[in-house]
Amino acid sequence: MSLLVLLITFVFLMLASPSLAATADQWRSRSIYQVIIDRYALPQGADPTKCDPADRTWCGGTWNTLQENLDYIQDAGFTAVWISPVSQNYQGPTTPYGDPYHGYWIADATQLNDHFGTSDDLKALSDELHRRGMYLMVDVVVNDVMATSTNPDLSTYMFKDSSQYHPYCVIDWNNNTSIERCWLGDTVVPLPDINTEDPTVVSGFGDWIESLVKEYNIDGLRIDAAKHVNMDFWPVFCERAGVFCIGEVFGSDPVAAASFQGPNGLDSVLHYPMYYSLVDAFTIPGPLNTTAVSDMMAQSKALFNDTGLLGNFLENQDVPRWHNISVDPQSLYNAMVFNFMSDGIPIVYYGQEQYSNGNADPYNRAPLWPSDYANTTAYQLITTLNKFRNFLAQNSTWLYSSANVLATTEYGIAIMKGDVISVLTNIGSPPQNVSVPVYTPFQTDTDLVNILTCVHWVVGSNGTIEVEYTLGGQPVVLVPSSELPGSGFCGFSSSSSGSSKYVSSAGSVHAHNSRFTYSLAIGLIGLVGVFLW
Repeated sequence: MSLLVLLITFVFLMLASPSLAATADQWRSRSIYQVIIDRYALPQGADPTKCDPADRTWCGGTWNTLQENLDYIQDAGFTAVWISPVSQNYQGPTTPYGDPYHGYWIADATQLNDHFGTSDDLKALSDELHRRGMYLMVDVVVNDVMATSTNPDLSTYMFKDSSQYHPYCVIDWNNNTSIERCWLGDTVVPLPDINTEDPTVVSGFGDWIESLVKEYNIDGLRIDAAKHVNMDFWPVFCERAGVFCIGEVFGSDPVAAASFQGPNGLDSVLHYPMYYSLVDAFTIPGPLNTTAVSDMMAQSKALFNDTGLLGNFLENQDVPRWHNISVDPQSLYNAMVFNFMSDGIPIVYYGQEQYSNGNADPYNRAPLWPSDYANTTAYQLITTLNKFRNFLAQNSTWLYSSANVLATTEYGIAIMKGDVISVLTNIGSPPQNVSVPVYTPFQTDTDLVNILTCVHWVVGSNGTIEVEYTLGGQPVVLVPSSELPGSGFCGFSSSSSGSSKYVSSAGSVHAHNSRFTYSLAIGLIGLVGVFLW
């Protein structure tokens, strides 16, 4: 009889428990659209002219307004959304640096930020993303809280004992211990550094993140200021979370960034070293140093545990908008193609597709709605790249292959991942009488198709192709025509069934796991019935 009770209990627990969350490997095929909730979309009836980023205050975006405007993201082919932190923020008077509209000034991490909605609103957003086959990534802050003095009232925070914080000190950026234990911010808005070596902090954060992930069916975490926390904290924290963890390790040093990826750290990091290399290679004006990219590709292969999980980006809330540092749109297009067609998970910061041009905080956090969510050239290119990458990601050979450099010249770089060759240039929009010759592994007369224009290319003798720029510096993405059936590209039929609007190749892991849980539970109910009979 005791066995029967255990079976019945197990069945009900299976039916009641939330579905399992996404693994790091399941994120490999995804592409991510990053959103600051307050700046993505307004509720109906709100005044669209009342959001000056210089004011550093709330503009009115919520979890509901994101949910109501997901078509814009999904129609561009994205299969995941990364949202700004959901935890309660500082609730006092406006500071000299404004209000915490961005979500990073944490007060009590265990409480939700009611500026963005209710618990039901966040659940509804998560449910809608999963209904569409998309993943939800939530930004989390565990390194610090926000204060207005270096001697704050701890009663407003999740951790209320002084032993759970490091004493105030100014960071010495040449000392790793200081980077981990001293305070970010300044004396106007200091960020008290949480003592993540303290066992009560480790267990408290573990309980919180496990609960948060389960409550809202979160698929992945972006971790703010990861390098400011002792490394051994992360495996414990991420194991409790049970989902993909990608951390912010700000800086251009690939050795430092790579040290955070692996079993003793995080699943992944944002690839800041490659970001800086892309800036060096493609921004106009700029050094136009394409070898910066090829060198970083070689270093990344040697240093990182898994380059296929790194976060590729050109913009975020902490760096200038690309359109601010480069005057030519072709520089953006070529750099974007690299991020989609090389190793790693492509990430697009909201507004990049609308040529947002703010420099530093707060101007790189402008509202999206003045753009009217236009179908710009950048939006169309992203849509094409997402559609193609989602098609390629169905083939594990492409997904797990490592990108290699085929050619590097002063005018551009050619890379190959799987059977896809991307030829990228830094010459900009004006036509130039220059070219980039590329030696490919393909046989003479192989028919290649540029999926961005549907123009056919025939491979020359010794596997050569040559990209000329007499019409301007447009990116080229070539694939053998024999691999395009089922892609929906360039006259080839699509193998997908149903609405093309829902482009996710993997579907929702929640849906898959829910079906598995349901089937298992039904089987166990049958077994219980046999016992009862």
